[in-house]
Amino acid sequence: MVFDGSNLATEGRSAPSLSQLNDAVLAFIREFPDATVTVVVDATFGHRIDKKEVNEFNTAIANNELVSPPAGAVGRGDGFVLTIADKVGASIVSNDSYQEFQSDYPWLFDQGRLIGGKPVPNVGWVFIDRLPVRPIASKSVKKASREASRPMPVPKTPPPGARLAAKQKPAPIKNANNAKSVATAKTVSRTINDFQPFLEFVEKHPIGSKVKGVVESYSAHGVYVTIGDVRGYLPLRSMANPAPRSAREHVKIGQGVSLVVDSFVPSRRSIDVAIVGVPVEARKPVAKVKKKKKSAGAAKKVVAKRK
Repeated sequence: MVFDGSNLATEGRSAPSLSQLNDAVLAFIREFPDATVTVVVDATFGHRIDKKEVNEFNTAIANNELVSPPAGAVGRGDGFVLTIADKVGASIVSNDSYQEFQSDYPWLFDQGRLIGGKPVPNVGWVFIDRLPVRPIASKSVKKASREASRPMPVPKTPPPGARLAAKQKPAPIKNANNAKSVATAKTVSRTINDFQPFLEFVEKHPIGSKVKGVVESYSAHGVYVTIGDVRGYLPLRSMANPAPRSAREHVKIGQGVSLVVDSFVPSRRSIDVAIVGVPVEARKPVAKVKKKKKSAGAAKKVVAKRK
C-alpha cells in the first residue's frame, strides 16, 4: 500500500497536518495488519505543516518512515506515488483522482487499486474502495500538463521553525505495556532518549553487551524496543539472516527479545540493537563494525561534555 501522505494529511483541512497523517496510517495498519505500507509526502510538506510538527517530521524522514520525491522529480509528489505503485503493483490510499495521469496509468480504474480514506466523527478513519473521477470532456487531458511535469523547486532554507524545534526537550518515555500509549507515541520520543537514562545506559552497556528488551511498536524498517528506562531501535537487517520483509513477520508487540547493543548516536541519544545470534556480516561490513566499537567511548565523551 502506497499512502499519498500529502493528500490524506490535508483531507478536510486547509493545510496539511502530520498528526492527522499519523492517525490515518495507524488506523489503516490496525484494520489491515498484514499490509506493507509506504508513506510518501511531497517535497514542500515540511514547509507547510505546523512548526510544532517540524522536529517530528525531520525524525520520520531520517528513519525512512516518510519518503519524499527526489529534487526535480517530474510529476512532483503525485508522479512519485504513481511510479512506486506501478513498479511494485501496489494499491494507493488517496482521495485524489490523478486526472492528469490517468492515460499513463490506466490501472487506476482496476478494482482495489485506489482506496479512499476519511476521518469520521465519533467513528475514526474509514477506508473504502473508490474509482478515480474522470476529467470532463471539454478539459480532458491525455498527457500530464506542463505545470504538473515541471520539476519541484528545491527549498533554499530549512522548514520554518526547524532550528527552534531541534532544541525542544524530547517527550518523556511512555510505558511500553500501555498499548494505547504505544499507538499514539510521537516519533520524536521513540528515537530520542532522555539525557540521564541514556548516559547511564552507555556507561553500563558498551557496544557488544547483551540486554533484554520488549517490542514496543513497529516502524517502516524495523521496531522500537524498550530496554529498562531507555528505548532502542531494532532494524530489519539486524533481526535475522536473511532480513525479513517486514517486522510483523518476525516479532510481535509485547514480545521479549534477547538483544546485543550495536551502536550509539550521541547527538540524538539513540541506541541501535540487534537480535543475539544474527551474524555481524549480515548487518554491515567488518571495517564499519570496528569503527562503531570506537564510537562507544566517543558517546561517553559527548554526553559527559553536555552534562
